[in-house]
Formats: sequence, C-alpha cells, structure tokens
Amino acid sequence: MQAFEARPEFERDVRSSFARQKLMDLCGASLTKIVPGTVEIQMPSRALTQHHAHLHAAVVTAFIDNASGFAAMTVSLAGTEILTVEYKVNFLASAIGEILIVRGTVRKKGRTFTICTGDAVMVRDGKEQSAAMMVATMHPVAS
Repeated sequence: MQAFEARPEFERDVRSSFARQKLMDLCGASLTKIVPGTVEIQMPSRALTQHHAHLHAAVVTAFIDNASGFAAMTVSLAGTEILTVEYKVNFLASAIGEILIVRGTVRKKGRTFTICTGDAVMVRDGKEQSAAMMVATMHPVAS
C-alpha cells in the first residue's frame, strides 16, 4: 500500500465535513478511523432496509462513496472538498447484520483526480461479512 503525506489539519477537516452531512447524522453513523489515505465509518443497522429486510443497497452505496470521498480528502490540499466523479459498485452478498462498516482507501492520488476503493462489510453475530465493493474517482474542488 502506498504511503501518503497529509497536511496537519486533515483529520479536523474530515470531521468537520462529516459533521455537516445530515445523512450521516440521521443514520447514527460515526467516524471510527481517519488516517492519511484511509477512512472508516460505522453505522448501526437500523430500519434502513428494503423489502427483504436487508440494508438497502442505496444506503450501502452512499456510505462507501462517503468513506472513499473522505479518504481522498485526507490527502487533498487545504481548502478543498471532494466531489465524486463516478463510481462502480459490486454487491457481493446481502447486507444483513447489526453493524455496517465501510472503509475507503486512496489507491492513486493525482493532481486532478484521486482513485479510491471502498469496501462494505456487515457485522453479524460478531463476524464481518463482505457486502459490497466500490471503485470511485474523486475530484477535489475549492471549498
């Protein structure tokens, strides 16, 4: 894994941006890891399910996208926010469990675009089970 240089205030900026996202608050999500190039978010599995009682794919996708964007933010310049340019998600298993954990990781930092991968796992009976994976292209913009 590539090591990334980060500016001193990267964690403060990620936490501040996360706190402004109403979706994360509504879902009871929390940041559980913030290091240069990687961010982890957890959420208790609530009533955000689809008709088969699995966590809704849209929720899983939004969370992986968020973790990937925040991972890109950890290595971005001061005064920038991150916008998603595109992503592709693969669902690996039904999202059934007590806790959703998503991890976003920077794979390639460029001047214009940053490529990230994201993984979603569900904790069920104390064990992690892969639910989805994403490849995302992120773009820093002036805030």
